Amino acid sequence: MRGMLELDGSTGEGGGQILRSALALSLVTGTPFSIEKIRAGRDVPGLRPQHRAAVRAAARVGNAHVEGDAVGSQRLVFTPQGITGGHHSFRVGTAGSATLVFQTVLPALLKASEPSSLFFDGGTHNPFAPPFDFIERAFLPLLARMGARVSLELERPGFYPAGGGSFTARTEPSPLSPIEVLERGELRSKHVVAAVSRLPLDIVERELDTIGRALRWDRSCFERVAIPNARGPGNYIAIDIACEHVTEVVTAIGERGIRAEEVARRAVLEVREYLDSGAPVGKHLADQLVLLLALAGGGSFRTGAPTPHTTTQIEVLSKFLPVSVRAEQLSEKVWQLSLERR
Repeated sequence: MRGMLELDGSTGEGGGQILRSALALSLVTGTPFSIEKIRAGRDVPGLRPQHRAAVRAAARVGNAHVEGDAVGSQRLVFTPQGITGGHHSFRVGTAGSATLVFQTVLPALLKASEPSSLFFDGGTHNPFAPPFDFIERAFLPLLARMGARVSLELERPGFYPAGGGSFTARTEPSPLSPIEVLERGELRSKHVVAAVSRLPLDIVERELDTIGRALRWDRSCFERVAIPNARGPGNYIAIDIACEHVTEVVTAIGERGIRAEEVARRAVLEVREYLDSGAPVGKHLADQLVLLLALAGGGSFRTGAPTPHTTTQIEVLSKFLPVSVRAEQLSEKVWQLSLERR
């Protein structure tokens, strides 16, 4: 076993990403770590319930010894003992993101000696986490190209503050192979979903009207959804831009006090940013893809200017894996990130 790594949770974007990435990498490499100043860059520092859920999920998958996993803790010690696949049930217990817990344990389960069947309970459509739609239609297809065998099924969406969403996942032991994502390829389809739960359908109409006037897309690709089984009120927009080599999924989550038109405008701005850049990989997918390529031992992709999440991810990776990352600006709006083993 490698020696204990010491991490500073206040570096980079200073949020929960450092912790989640460290947990994922610790499981895969068998490297124990300690982390201080957890989420020091947030208004309420330390572990929140969703971060504790990620720690405990990782501990279960990795048979890990953990110190400091109480809510509010700003220091954690994590020592994995070996990956266990099979059936696992993970309950966040709040509207905290269940999709982030899924992404934390997924790399380890791809290295398990047996298939895994997983159940997640918590938030599936949160403002500051990848919604289920993004994971299913943007993240997993690239993972499949790398050789991973993973399937997801949404049982019930969960919105803040009620939570109560649930989904299942199945994984097969799958070695990851490097890929290149340098071009979008031909535009194949566009699809816009506006959905509500326990809220007036007028919200959906206003959102789609705003999107239609701003993007001037054929409205035959617009879909209205009334969610029948969520535990609380909620609203989200998911815009799929499916190209030959990659699918970008832009999402926007409705929030109390934010008008439907503003929620739609947020989605429109991100769609325009993505289309105008010409890069195949969107800003939210970039920091997730860089971790996958590091685990695969190499690869490259083009994206926009690296975000704080992406640069933080690169810094954490360098502590666990012998992988170098080169960032090269190709034009005003496009950067290429290339990874290779040192």
